[in-house]
Order: sequence, then structure tokens, then C-alpha cells
Amino acid sequence: MKKKIINKEYIVIGLGRFGSSVAKQLEANGCRVLAVDSNEKKVRQVAEYVTLAMCMDITNEDSISELGVRNFDSAVISIGHNLEAAVLATIWAKEQGVKQVIAKAYDEMQGKILSKVGADEIVYPEREIGIHLANNLAFNNLVDAIELTTDYSIIDVPVLREWIGRNLRELKLREKYKVNVIGIKRNGQLMLNPSADAATVKGDVFVLLGTNNTLKKLANII
Repeated sequence: MKKKIINKEYIVIGLGRFGSSVAKQLEANGCRVLAVDSNEKKVRQVAEYVTLAMCMDITNEDSISELGVRNFDSAVISIGHNLEAAVLATIWAKEQGVKQVIAKAYDEMQGKILSKVGADEIVYPEREIGIHLANNLAFNNLVDAIELTTDYSIIDVPVLREWIGRNLRELKLREKYKVNVIGIKRNGQLMLNPSADAATVKGDVFVLLGTNNTLKKLANII
């Protein structure tokens, strides 16, 4: 059985695709979630998946005061293109003593404004999805690609037929391709820091760390 996270309390303000996904997954992970939006339909759609869902206009001071002075572990501000509402929600969350405020932004300017008014972390979902897609395309749609920095990424590479039965010492991937094998996925399990003497088997997936340039070259070879 999947182990759930120890109960924490979160408030998610703004129930678009991003906000509703965050709210539902937090609750699924064993957290208590208060979900808020001014759109009654969106509130109804998420209500059965969270601890409490409320419909209110976050830009109305009288309405937002109904949320009280509850100290949530974190607030996720996901209001979309309404910058005024996002700013007011961020200020409110900080004034209520919320330990961590995470705000969604569409561009750098919006992100800077939300940071100025107290957001502890800014996320750019659309940009991150775009980067993730571009990396996967650049890496020939390998199993997955995760950008760590502008220079380094991690990719999953299915073990080639000629690699099966050979160990990492014999394959010499670091010498040949300048990449590091940081893990091996086998039968749904991830083995980190695999032994250099462990033989690979059919169905293995190597988790590789390297520069974007070297990983792209390897992807083209594969």
C-alpha cells in the first residue's frame, strides 16, 4: 500500500487546471486542503476531492476575511491572469502567517511582482511544460528528460540490445559518451548508484546525468 504523507494543511486559491490538480493531489497524498475560487462551477468540480471547497471573490476584503486567521503550512496562489487577485491573495496569505506561499505566474514581470509582495516561491507551469517538451523532442523522445540547469539534464535511456548482459565497467559509458549512470530502472524499481559490476538485463532503463550537448549526441546515436 502506498504510504501517505503526514497530515499537513494547505490552501489552494484558484482552481483552474493547475490549481485543481495541485489541490486534488495534495489531498490524495494525505494532506488537508482548503480549495478556493470565485467560480462556483470550478468549486463544485473539486469539492468531493478536498477537505473543504469554498466559492468566494478573493478581491473582496469582506469575503476573504471569512477564511479567518488559520495558519496553513502552505498556500498555493493559482489565480491565472488576474494579477490584482493574485497580489491580494499573496498579501493575505503572508498576513495570516502562512509559512510558505507559492504563486503561479505567466511571465517574469508577474513573477517579480508576486515576489515583491511576499511570495516565497514562483512557479511557471506553462514555461516548465514547454521546456520539458522541448527537451524530450531534442532527446528523440526518450523515456523522459529532466532539466537540472541550463547545461545539465537527466534522461532515461532504454538499454540497447548490445548492452544486455554486460556490466557498467565493460560498457564504459562515461569514457565513450561522457555521461554518468546514476540509476537503473528494473521491474518498476529504481536502483540508485548501481554497482559497476552488475550485469544489465533486458528491459533495464539507464538513468543518465550529463550535459545537454552530450545527452543529445547520445540520443541521436540511440
